[in-house]
Amino acid sequence: MDPFDAGAGGILRQPKAVWATAGASVVAFMGIGLVDPILPSIAKGLDATPSQVSLLFTSYFLITAVAMLVTGFVSSRIGGRRTLLLGLAFVVVFAGLAGTSNSVAELVGFRAGWGLGNALFVSTALAVIVGAAAGGSAAAILLYESALGLGMACGPLLGALLGNQSWRYPFFGTAFLMAVGFLCITVFLKEQPKPARKTSLLDPIKALGHGGLASAAASAFFYNYTFFTVLAFTPFVLNMTPYKSGAVFFAWGVLLAVFSVIVAPRMQARFGSLKVLGGSLVLLAADVLVLGYGSHTAAVVCTILSGAFIGVNNTVYTELALGVSDAPRPVASAGYNFVRWFAAAAAPYFAPKIEEWSDIHIPFVVAAVTAVLGALVVVVRREALTHDAEELGTRHASEDSVTVFAN
Repeated sequence: MDPFDAGAGGILRQPKAVWATAGASVVAFMGIGLVDPILPSIAKGLDATPSQVSLLFTSYFLITAVAMLVTGFVSSRIGGRRTLLLGLAFVVVFAGLAGTSNSVAELVGFRAGWGLGNALFVSTALAVIVGAAAGGSAAAILLYESALGLGMACGPLLGALLGNQSWRYPFFGTAFLMAVGFLCITVFLKEQPKPARKTSLLDPIKALGHGGLASAAASAFFYNYTFFTVLAFTPFVLNMTPYKSGAVFFAWGVLLAVFSVIVAPRMQARFGSLKVLGGSLVLLAADVLVLGYGSHTAAVVCTILSGAFIGVNNTVYTELALGVSDAPRPVASAGYNFVRWFAAAAAPYFAPKIEEWSDIHIPFVVAAVTAVLGALVVVVRREALTHDAEELGTRHASEDSVTVFAN
């Protein structure tokens, strides 16, 4: 069945609960790239260095990584609906507080609280969407990935539109939108059955003992360092006004969405997941090298173009992580995300530090190397990844309860 079919069970014919959760997911993903176009403005407004301001990403994703060990524990005890509402409440409070910050330290701390809320929400959202959706998991997953792409595209745009007046406004805007999402989920989403088995805090760590999942997580760790070097460090290199920077990252997000939802599945069907992933990682490495050493125009073009490779990678990594392990999907996803989000926390911190220690080009050299390392892991571990994914494919295809990472 075509998931885009407008008939019963198609992506366009879903219950209000699904649309409410998907809408809140868009805003949650907007929060990742929201600060991109206003990073220079924040640095200027708070008299901070690029490395200090980049801690906004580091604190956010460091807490997100650790929280991945907690989200399954929480949701399996209080239920998906309450977990979503708890996460949204955290985001509303801490996003609002972030807008009141008078120092980088305060802003970094509030972003950490925001990261905890986002982890609770995003790690539970797809499972809730799948459970409430009509037409099975295919349409629900596509709707979720569409929400992810739309959020990643619109986050920088919202940040630019509001941030052009004041760097504080995007934080207040996010708090307001998430409050609307909180109300919609409260009204439209009914509580879903709790899992038959409660998840322990150590289950995601134990799941990483599986060779295939550990390999996917290791490769994704290197890739995410590259991804978040582009996302967190490039705004300082482009050195544009919030409007112009927001436009660049909006175009980047559009490519990310299109290649994630439309192009990647077709490429996988034709060439196979591992070939697509390896090739995309190598192309991403070449792209960031040109970004780092090219002219300003080349940097703009390569920043936008990287969205295509990142979109492909995100889709393939998601399917590998959820299809390669013998652990339940939510547990496997939590373990995988625990590893990969540490790279998302590390890149925003180390990229500007590396620039301070060397020059503006070297952070992109490092990012290119990590992308290649991610591809090498895929090549070296391809037998385990391919064998385990094929062996478990039939079992996972029948599962409707899914938890995916937040790209």
